[in-house]
Amino acid sequence: MDFMERLQERINAINQLPVVCKLGYLGTDESLVLYPLPGSQVTQRFMDGTTDQQLNYEIAMKSKSQNRIHQTLWLIQNELEGLSQLESKDGSYEFDELIITNKPFINQIDDQGWFVFLLDVQAKITVFKESE
Repeated sequence: MDFMERLQERINAINQLPVVCKLGYLGTDESLVLYPLPGSQVTQRFMDGTTDQQLNYEIAMKSKSQNRIHQTLWLIQNELEGLSQLESKDGSYEFDELIITNKPFINQIDDQGWFVFLLDVQAKITVFKESE
């Protein structure tokens, strides 16, 4: 299933995004990342193997500039809040909706001046059974 890759692609398509979003965890320097969170679940199963799922993701940004993080995550949040379509390139899912579960918030500051802010989202999608 290519949902996470399509979400990353959509984030990177936002005009004036100052940092490229990558999949995985925060690096040692300024970074913007997308990764899955625990708690995702199948909400309904159909006889043909298709499932409705709720998937939890987090978008995290690390920078020494709180203002840069704030502007970036609110730009992403505003874009994702209005998202009505996100097509699969391999036909593995159908997008239903994306819900912002936590607006951007500070998570960490270290003694070297790095700030980490987070934005949490939940996607509702229908996942089609893979062909054998």
